[in-house]
Amino acid sequence: LEFTLEDGVLAVLGLHPARRSARAAVRIAVDLATSGAVTREEAVMRIEPRLLNALLHPTIDAAAPRDVIARGLPASPGAAAGPLVFNAAAADAAAARGQPAVLARIETSPEDIRGMHSAAAVLTTRGGMTSHAAVVARGLGTPCVVGAADLVLDLEARALKGRDGRLFREGDLITVDGAAGEALAGAAPTVQPEFSGALAELMSWADGMRRLAVRANADTAQDARVALGFDADGIGLCRTEHMFFEQGRITAMRRMILAETSEDRRAALEQLLPIQRGDFIGLYRVMQGRPVTIRLLDPPLHEFLPHGEDEIADLAEAMDMAPKAIRRRIADLAEFNPMLGMRGCRLGVVLPEIYQMQARALFEALAQSWGGDGQLVTPEVMIPLVSARREAALIRRSIDAVAAEVSKETGRAFVYKVGVMVETPRAALRAGEIAEDAEFLSFGTNDLTQMTYGLSRDDAGRFMRDYVNAEVFAEDPFHTLDRDGVGELLILAAERARDRRADMPLGLCGEHGGDPASVEFCEAAGFDYVSCSPFRVPIARLAAAQASWRARG
Repeated sequence: LEFTLEDGVLAVLGLHPARRSARAAVRIAVDLATSGAVTREEAVMRIEPRLLNALLHPTIDAAAPRDVIARGLPASPGAAAGPLVFNAAAADAAAARGQPAVLARIETSPEDIRGMHSAAAVLTTRGGMTSHAAVVARGLGTPCVVGAADLVLDLEARALKGRDGRLFREGDLITVDGAAGEALAGAAPTVQPEFSGALAELMSWADGMRRLAVRANADTAQDARVALGFDADGIGLCRTEHMFFEQGRITAMRRMILAETSEDRRAALEQLLPIQRGDFIGLYRVMQGRPVTIRLLDPPLHEFLPHGEDEIADLAEAMDMAPKAIRRRIADLAEFNPMLGMRGCRLGVVLPEIYQMQARALFEALAQSWGGDGQLVTPEVMIPLVSARREAALIRRSIDAVAAEVSKETGRAFVYKVGVMVETPRAALRAGEIAEDAEFLSFGTNDLTQMTYGLSRDDAGRFMRDYVNAEVFAEDPFHTLDRDGVGELLILAAERARDRRADMPLGLCGEHGGDPASVEFCEAAGFDYVSCSPFRVPIARLAAAQASWRARG
């Protein structure tokens, strides 16, 4: 503020915006409200939700030099440095030595889960904002850059070439800035997040303003603890497939998939049942009293199968089969387009014993974690990738039958809900009839966007920046919900479902659940909750408060 004071008269000469950190912006807003200069609601409305990223994750010191070697998509915020590694096993080994690494991959797959848990950061040369690497990294709170097409990865030589020709080998230090979407040479200095009293105060005011519940996508008891640390209202999406990639489980899972008879498949599922039951017990005990939505197995089965010859040899030994027989069985299960093949509820229809095992595990877990006042949670069982009412009806009947069996065996009377994950355009259009067999609908907007556009969410990152720059799309539709196309399907589905059942709970559990503009859409559409990665929960809470305030104003 530039001013003069002449003969007792104040004259303002000029105003210039002052640069301030996210922490300062929050503190100023809270101080203004505390002093009475603005209302609490006005203080909440002053903070851009995405600013909270700087308060929830480590950031690179603004004064530090930046030696950028590649740019990609900012898939998961935060900054971290570490030695470069090129596979999940090496990431595990580095973490065991006490120096978490930067895991570089062309793209990640579910079998990389353990390495991603161990890594300080993740960097891929392919992928978009809802690719496997992006979704998992956001859930873990791990810095991640995807679609860094400037980089050339030579996995055999364990080397990475930057856009300027520099070569980085395994063990070389690099930094990933997930907020800026950049990879840097060396270990850049970082500033650690601070959860100040001002932020907690602001968030308590925001919670008092919002109507929309904010749940978290959490797959394990540890994920659930993180979500509660960010004051999530519950779990809106537990992806059970991630449980099967833990050490000691994948062999039993592969044995089940490769089984040629129902008897062999059931024998393998008997091995998985106590493991899955234990997972659910841990989840229930952390989340007691809060909603927990458990999605039944969703991905195509090929994602669990071995790829390299060493893995095939190990599995052949474990199953007492010839490697040739394993390779033949894998070839039998191959699909040309597995993401549109036998996955989701199609598994439950064609191989019903898989979902029956999962249902038994979640009900037995409920019985074994019974509290003094009854069951700890009311589980919401979600059927994925439904396109027709009959799919939901068949699987619902099977779930109810298992619940009745476990109830008789344990003497417990269970309360639970069965709902549908709406991910296909047909499911959105037929939501009215699907609602007849569902007690809630949750919109999986990652797949719904992919299928509505006919765009691969894993590959669109290669050209999406060009599309946005050419103004073909205003935003990346995998990052911010497309209101005109996908949004119209959501509104149609909501209206048709509530025409059949006026009190039908509606939620959104795609990655759009943590995007402020998408949260505002859900508020306007009358949804009941959004669900997002745990580290995005505060952003969604603040966005929900602002959306609710605008709707009232």
